[in-house]
Amino acid sequence: GEALEVNREVNCVTDFIHGCEDQLQKLKKQKEKGLLYGIPISIKDHINCKGHISSGGMVKFLGQVKEEDSVIVQVLKHQGGIPFVKTNIPQTMINYDCSNLIFGQTLNPLNHQKSPGGSSGGEGALIAGGGSILGIGSDVAGSIRLPSSFCGLCGLKPTGNRISPPGCSDSPFVLAVTGMLGPMARDVDSLALCMKALLCQEMFQLDPTVPPIPFDEEVRLRGVPM
Repeated sequence: GEALEVNREVNCVTDFIHGCEDQLQKLKKQKEKGLLYGIPISIKDHINCKGHISSGGMVKFLGQVKEEDSVIVQVLKHQGGIPFVKTNIPQTMINYDCSNLIFGQTLNPLNHQKSPGGSSGGEGALIAGGGSILGIGSDVAGSIRLPSSFCGLCGLKPTGNRISPPGCSDSPFVLAVTGMLGPMARDVDSLALCMKALLCQEMFQLDPTVPPIPFDEEVRLRGVPM
């Protein structure tokens, strides 16, 4: 309900992910509760979800319905998280605004005259507007960090290849810098919980290219970058 309300105000959601209720019922029957049990999680438009498109803001991808969840979506579900919406991005995602010809312009919920930043602008707007408490964005040159800054949130761009990158719609550019998926939220503790949940055996098995190094709580508490 909150997400719908925020979306009406600032146009930040591109799709609602079906099957959320079924997933919640399945989770309730499981004996082991994951670290993200029952938490609704928003994800950036280009992250693949079974039965949904990953547009990247480009018309050429509109007909391509994805046949399986990306690794990060599988891991979020394994940890009890419930991906429930996909959020807006600028066309091609290489931009610090958040507008494309398919879904239109996303506004900053703190000031509708301003941009929420990009490219994970839909995430920034939805979380800052109160429609999500945890989101997954991606960052090459500021795409998590800029919207987090513009919307007054916390965001983390992890080290390259720390989280499984496959399963996102293809970028039309060859980039010299590794693009990374990472969490966005209203506080640092939420980012830490998300990273701890993602850096688990499930991810290391699904994507053997990710170094199997779990989250180190001591390093975080010492104030060294995660």
